[in-house]
Amino acid sequence: MHRPTLLRSLRLTGALSAAAFAVAVATAVPAAAHAEVEAEGARALDQNVELTFSAESESASAGISKLEVILPKGITPQDVTYEGGPKGWKFAPTGRGYTVSGPKLAVGEDAEHAVTVRQLPDAKELVFKTLQTYSDGRVDRWIGLEEEAEGDGHGHGHPAPRLELKAAAPGAELVSPSPPDEPTTSAPTPGTASSEPAAEKSPTEAVADNSKNDDGMPMAAPLGIGAVVLVLVAGAWWFRNRRSGSA
Repeated sequence: MHRPTLLRSLRLTGALSAAAFAVAVATAVPAAAHAEVEAEGARALDQNVELTFSAESESASAGISKLEVILPKGITPQDVTYEGGPKGWKFAPTGRGYTVSGPKLAVGEDAEHAVTVRQLPDAKELVFKTLQTYSDGRVDRWIGLEEEAEGDGHGHGHPAPRLELKAAAPGAELVSPSPPDEPTTSAPTPGTASSEPAAEKSPTEAVADNSKNDDGMPMAAPLGIGAVVLVLVAGAWWFRNRRSGSA
């Protein structure tokens, strides 16, 4: 083979190899991304277990700004305590789990946070479906179940974070559910004044109260006695005048 022909062949082979490598890298990066949950040595029915979540960034132009975690059956939002996450991010319970959100992270930076669960349910495995939102509005849906996780790394092919649990420790029992975060009213303490105003008396009751003197005797009794005395005095005066006229 002539030297110019050999050089052209080498250049063509090198260009094809570089292109193939670039395509392989471009297609491999999205598939390698994932979201995970970890809790070393976690067992079913364990109490006060710290879970660490990590979600990898898949965007080349926007930063992660929010994660929504959907809790599995047996764990309620009231059972979860936020331990920490990206700087400036806040924790908020939802109807089906919780969110952690705040200032967008740097492009390509993964989002990690930790929570403590009051008690893990009696199960072999827990699935924490996660929605990962970027500053440009894009959402990665880490919700794929095991049979869906063998996709192409996009859409529902994103596998949900899963936590395998060891068997419960001997004697471990399910504790009572967490009390709901609702205000409660307590009965007044004996011997203390009630905060509620006393009921106002009706006009009839007020008149009845005013018709009594300090001894509890109705005012009508003295009035009746006075009337009888007046009648007796008038009768005596009339009888005396009549006798004087007859004499």
